[in-house]
Amino acid sequence: MQYGFLLDHHRCIGCHACTVACKSENSVPVSNFRTWVKYQEKGRFPAVKRHFAVLRCNQCTSAPCVEICPVNALSKRQDGIVDLDKDACIGCRACMQGCPYDAIYLNEDSGSAEKCHYCAHRVEKGLEPACVVVCPEQAIVSGDLSDPKSRIAQMIAANETLVRRPEQNTGPNVHYKGVEPTMLKPGLAERPETYLWSDRPPHKREAWPADVPTDPDNRVVLDAGHRVEWGWHVSAYLVTKGVAAGAAVLAPFLGMLGIEGFARDWLPELAALVFTLVTTFLLVHDLARPQYFFRLLTRPNTRSWLVKGGWILSAFGLILPAILALRFLGMPELADPLRWASAVIGLAVAGYTAFLFQQCEGRDLWQGKLVLPHLLVQAVLCGAVLYLPFADEPAALSRVLGAALVLHLVVMLAEQRKKHFRTENERQATGFLSVVGWGPFRSAYLAAKVIGCALPAVLVLAAGFAAPATGASALLATAGACALFGLYLFEHSFVRAGQLPPLS
Repeated sequence: MQYGFLLDHHRCIGCHACTVACKSENSVPVSNFRTWVKYQEKGRFPAVKRHFAVLRCNQCTSAPCVEICPVNALSKRQDGIVDLDKDACIGCRACMQGCPYDAIYLNEDSGSAEKCHYCAHRVEKGLEPACVVVCPEQAIVSGDLSDPKSRIAQMIAANETLVRRPEQNTGPNVHYKGVEPTMLKPGLAERPETYLWSDRPPHKREAWPADVPTDPDNRVVLDAGHRVEWGWHVSAYLVTKGVAAGAAVLAPFLGMLGIEGFARDWLPELAALVFTLVTTFLLVHDLARPQYFFRLLTRPNTRSWLVKGGWILSAFGLILPAILALRFLGMPELADPLRWASAVIGLAVAGYTAFLFQQCEGRDLWQGKLVLPHLLVQAVLCGAVLYLPFADEPAALSRVLGAALVLHLVVMLAEQRKKHFRTENERQATGFLSVVGWGPFRSAYLAAKVIGCALPAVLVLAAGFAAPATGASALLATAGACALFGLYLFEHSFVRAGQLPPLS
């Protein structure tokens, strides 16, 4: 059994009755929508025609929101409805990154995610969804798609229909009859600053990238606004996690890298532990309902990489104190070999986010093949920056840092300048990389390349010719600070740009 909708746009008049009924039936907050009507105008004066598209959750056959939710708050019911348990939700907003249709929103009053659930409470009583009942033109048809005798199945069989973003392979179960095809291709139409009756919602302030073409004969004149849900917490977490991982990954090699004494024996685990705690704090603090973070342990969804990442961080957080305890008890012969296990877990700490990003079906920029190796390179970079001030002979560690900077820059350039894109969403997000700003920087991505890669590399080279006492140390410390700051600028650009292209 699979409940779904057929939206007949030969009948739809764009009256918003479905939107109002949905809000009333489900107590949807102001500025949020479970179903909404998008207006788009095609053509040029005087030959202009307005089109409508009713947008909502697609009750996907393979729902990515269900897979990524770390606490099983989302589930696929036997009748095909993708339901959401608001009481179980912890407000991580991962489901919003997993949804390719912008169909999930955060209720800021409760801190829980919410979405269209096909009016399950009505369906269970033999009633139709509220939007179906209220539509004056009977443009919304509901029913069981898997029943060939149902009205909806027969209409789909007899008519040509479209679904939204089929390239995401989610199996959407909302079909569109007679819709203007460009309305189901987000980002193709121009989006002016002012809509019909208001300014465009301000959640995505960046201008549309000049190198991503739009169709000037198509203009979106009314649409719902969708916020950028993952912000500075996630960008900072990627940096702090990289430092923690890099400290452990380089720890077994410190003797060869010119690190001795306290910095070799105690610093790796102490630094990794501190930055792991900071990483955990950022993750918990970013939750809309941080008081329920423990549900990651009490009701985990083992398919979610948020849960798997939590396990990896927990294992990391256990092995680091164990190494410190062995060293405190005077057993370095056990502590040193255990560092190799810590280094392996450190690689997992650095890289698991790539698999989490793979589950974010709505953010194609994050799903590139270079994300995993890039995260590992960033960890080595962060580790080299951490140890550089403590090196008696910094030449070897400087070479490690220099190599990591070069690889970091190469991946950044490859990501921005690739010619072939898997989807239009990825093309649009890549264009947004160059327009995301931060503070005084109009392009944080450009600043990341200059301040975070080129400048540190120059400083490292200059340190080789400076006075060995104070001059070289100051240059290397400055290089490390620039590298970490530039890395944050990169993460800020990458995380934000992935969320800027419209999905509706």
